Amino acid sequence: MTKQSIIAIDGPAASGKSTLAFLLAKKLGYLYFDTGLMYRAITWQALHKEVDVSNESEVTKLANETVIEVLPSSVEDGRPCDVIIEEQDITWEIKKPVVEGSVSVVAAYPGVRAALTAQQRRIGLRGNVVMVGRDIGTVVLPDADLKIYLDASAEERARRRFSEMQSRGESADYAQILAKVIERDQIDSNREVAPLKPASDAVVINSSEMDIDAVLNFVLGLLK
Repeated sequence: MTKQSIIAIDGPAASGKSTLAFLLAKKLGYLYFDTGLMYRAITWQALHKEVDVSNESEVTKLANETVIEVLPSSVEDGRPCDVIIEEQDITWEIKKPVVEGSVSVVAAYPGVRAALTAQQRRIGLRGNVVMVGRDIGTVVLPDADLKIYLDASAEERARRRFSEMQSRGESADYAQILAKVIERDQIDSNREVAPLKPASDAVVINSSEMDIDAVLNFVLGLLK
């Protein structure tokens, strides 16, 4: 179907980029790689090694020393891929609340981002990968064969997140969710290191009035 073996998908929070990347990777038989997994992996490693996550220099040192592998899923337990450190499968460990509570601190360190960008690039350049994040097309894989920037209005993205939370039986306040989406957009777009923005040669898709099937079919059409 396609000769594009390296596909980069970027976009703001709750734009649907991870769902698109997962479905596209499954359709093509490619590795699905959400780069956020790496920041969780280093956070887990810091906690596992009893490194203080508030110590930027020590966490950065750890990020430079730790090899993270992201591989096609080897177990049918709902995982989209395997995350491995030192031959240990930590795919589900990095989803635990203790990691969730510290990953934003770790991900903000410029040295950590630089170290993990190099690792993301190492895996991405193997090809047959759909990589999703916020700086894939601009920083991690600027020579990707196809770059997608998936966007939607803040209101629509908040509505989607609100609906997801309700479907899981969680209490949700739309106004609070919208405020958080807007705040996250401002942080991501204005950070000094790898700010969120479309690559100059990215195909920008506004999915405000499209469901995920329509977006997937549109991208598959680009590949033909």
